Amino acid sequence: MTQVPTTSTEGYVSVLNPTGKSPVVVVCEHASNFIPSAFNDLGLAVDDLDSHVAWDPGAFAVAKGLSERLDAKLIASNVSRLVYDCNRPPSAPDAMPHQSEAIKVPGNIGLTAAQRQDRIDEFYEPFRATLAEAIAATSSPVILTVHSFTPTYYGQKRAVEIGVLHDTDARLADVILETSSQFTKTLVLRNDPYGPEHGVTHTLKEHALANGHLNVMLEVRNDLIQDPQQQDKMASCIANWLADALVRLKVEGAVTCLA
Repeated sequence: MTQVPTTSTEGYVSVLNPTGKSPVVVVCEHASNFIPSAFNDLGLAVDDLDSHVAWDPGAFAVAKGLSERLDAKLIASNVSRLVYDCNRPPSAPDAMPHQSEAIKVPGNIGLTAAQRQDRIDEFYEPFRATLAEAIAATSSPVILTVHSFTPTYYGQKRAVEIGVLHDTDARLADVILETSSQFTKTLVLRNDPYGPEHGVTHTLKEHALANGHLNVMLEVRNDLIQDPQQQDKMASCIANWLADALVRLKVEGAVTCLA
């Protein structure tokens, strides 16, 4: 089932809770598996479009739950990562991947420079600009990106349940990792199942590192957030970790969760 955020939507970007008072700005780059009709499903089968190759299942629901609990702005992409992956710079080959895991993406093979530029202009630039505007409108902003990952990748099972990812700035990640180790039996690991070497920290680099903003990327194994109850539980758990971390880091405007 296609999941497209619908609140405060303009084009292919959604802004939820635009007047949120939290210093946190929540980001969900892979919120939707929607592919505009002009792309003819990129030549993929329905099962492929519903799978993790096209989006991050459950991530938007968790991000929305965090936005509600923290009174935070949420910026989400409304288009599949296969059309344009908003967590990749235009120069990255996998911004419009011709293959995702073992699945080839026919509609992305042999794209011309002009076709790539059209997608950059239509999908990436509005997302980038909207996120930059939301951050600029937030005092002492803290950037939090929310993703999910598949339990099995290339046939290998993944034990990690939540990944706390960072690039060169580990301040927020360090405190979240310390907090999570005290309050959960969930297996939470640093830069796992991905790390900066895999090219996954573009949003953090583009919108946080250059300006010294606290930041972190969270990856949740998608079998843990398959239904509303799991998603709600996960959002509550992460919101409490984050709220605690921001108080400990003495972030201006940091408060406890709303619920």
